[in-house]
Amino acid sequence: MKTSFLFPNKFKTLGWIVFIPAFASAVLIPLLNISTDNYLKIKVFAICNDELLNHSSYFSIIENSIVDELLLFALIIGGILIGFSKLKTEDELTSKIRYESLVWATYLNYGLILIFTAFIYGMSYLNVLFYNTFTLLLFFIIRFHYSIYKLNKSTNDDE
Repeated sequence: MKTSFLFPNKFKTLGWIVFIPAFASAVLIPLLNISTDNYLKIKVFAICNDELLNHSSYFSIIENSIVDELLLFALIIGGILIGFSKLKTEDELTSKIRYESLVWATYLNYGLILIFTAFIYGMSYLNVLFYNTFTLLLFFIIRFHYSIYKLNKSTNDDE
């Protein structure tokens, strides 16, 4: 089956190498209450920058810690490489499982967003939105690989 929209299988390993440390960092930094504001501070171009006391600047160069941005890039790129790289044997059944897993993950992700929108407020809600940028990929990866595991287990049991 032709799956031109999927990455080659070797990209999956690279995805795991990028995703796992980024995921561990994204979970541990808030749990351990680590401030990343003083690490990797560089001058960056900002389209919009909201500073304290409602002072905003547009299209300017600012000094900013890029730790959060790097973590988010790593989570998204790693997640895409994991979720959308071909399996060693890619066929119609794996395509169907991939599609169903993506739909399931989308429903779950947006269902949780609706619940969180109704019951979480303030800065905590901004944390929810931050994590939401990669949870769709995370739910998809978990569901897809679990479904493939179940399929492989059932076909091995039949032999």
